[in-house]
Amino acid sequence: MLAYAHQTGEALGGELRPGNAGANTAVDQIQVAEHALAQIPEAHIEGIELLLRVDTAGATHKLLAFAREHRVRYSVGYDLTEAVRAAILDTPEDCWVSSVDQDGAQRPNGQVCEITAHLDLGTWPTGSRVIVRRERPHPGAQLTFTDHDGYRFQATLTDQADPDIALLERCHRARAGVEDHIRNDKDTGLRNLPFRDYEHNRIWLQLVLLAHDLIAWTQRLLLTGELAACEPKRLRYRLLHTAGRLAFHARTAILRLPRTWPWASELAAAFARLKALPAPPG
Repeated sequence: MLAYAHQTGEALGGELRPGNAGANTAVDQIQVAEHALAQIPEAHIEGIELLLRVDTAGATHKLLAFAREHRVRYSVGYDLTEAVRAAILDTPEDCWVSSVDQDGAQRPNGQVCEITAHLDLGTWPTGSRVIVRRERPHPGAQLTFTDHDGYRFQATLTDQADPDIALLERCHRARAGVEDHIRNDKDTGLRNLPFRDYEHNRIWLQLVLLAHDLIAWTQRLLLTGELAACEPKRLRYRLLHTAGRLAFHARTAILRLPRTWPWASELAAAFARLKALPAPPG
């Protein structure tokens, strides 16, 4: 179970769990959430608004109660229960508004509506809302029993107060970026756990997350252009595997890079940016 920061892309927390552990085990979810909150400096945590985004497994009362207690907003997937499906079918057509892409442009396929007034959310934290998105599946996609009239539906439970439901749905949909982080971590050592011992593999997970953070901050602070956005597998063969030689002269260490390496200049520029960064506080 993993947690990542949306803005920086860094890994905020992770826990290795047994193979038979449930996805919606609130105790484990809260533990990872606590790890994530602990990564935020105390000097900044009071002045920012935090949003916890989870898939449908995060729709647990204990996790959302934890979020409310720690003044964290939440946006989690919500099951398409019979009551939700009935509320969707009772929603007039003129209540649906166009969903939007991450750049704010209207999506050609997809509408959203709010069905909070048609549901009993009394067991959830005060201020909870349910927003539904519908869209036409791509040609050839198999519909399920929860689909209706050719539409596929997804519901979101959130306590954000913004009246722009298209904006809230877009914000929740952006959490899909964690799949990219997970894929990258699999390329950085998470695909195969090397040890027989469970505790040793837990340590291995933390090492993978540490490598994730080193790459994330290297790209944000030291790299530009395509190298600042490429995935670890490509970055590894362009920069991290560059052959070099460390030479010493007059008590000075000099890193020599091959001129013929296509990205040698980018790597040298990255070292120059690193040298120019201010020293971290005490």
